[in-house]
Amino acid sequence: MRLTDYTDYSLRVMLYLAIRPEGLTTIQEISDAYGISKNHLMKVVQRLGELGWIETVRGRNGGLKLNERSAGLTIGEVVRKTENDFVIVGCFAGDDEAHRHCVIQPHCRLKGVFAAARDAFLAELDKHTVGELSEPANELATLLGIVRFVPSAGSGFATAH
Repeated sequence: MRLTDYTDYSLRVMLYLAIRPEGLTTIQEISDAYGISKNHLMKVVQRLGELGWIETVRGRNGGLKLNERSAGLTIGEVVRKTENDFVIVGCFAGDDEAHRHCVIQPHCRLKGVFAAARDAFLAELDKHTVGELSEPANELATLLGIVRFVPSAGSGFATAH
């Protein structure tokens, strides 16, 4: 299976926000970190906001943050909501698309094999959460150029990592 760039970018946004839980993040920061078009990310962020997975704050000091429940989302859930087509082969599309009609379709078992493969793919994605895949957070943050603040022991002050 191949996922669309839209789903890829959705997962990247979710992981970025999971790694940087404090404060707000801008679309520009995510765009710069991944080298992805800001315009593409704007569409992704709008949809993630509509789904309630991220919180968006408008205005000069606005930005994005992960909804506190979203770290528990499975990768499978994200993929199902961001992919619009799980048609692996033409016969999955339905009978109304004559150009995809196959003459052996009434007795072909290949469709069942592909359906089982798709289901296994999604079942594997359902085993992993956004929060789980955002670890090790410090290492990922370093790769993305994110400065994380972690409270230092006993001082009440935070140190940058």
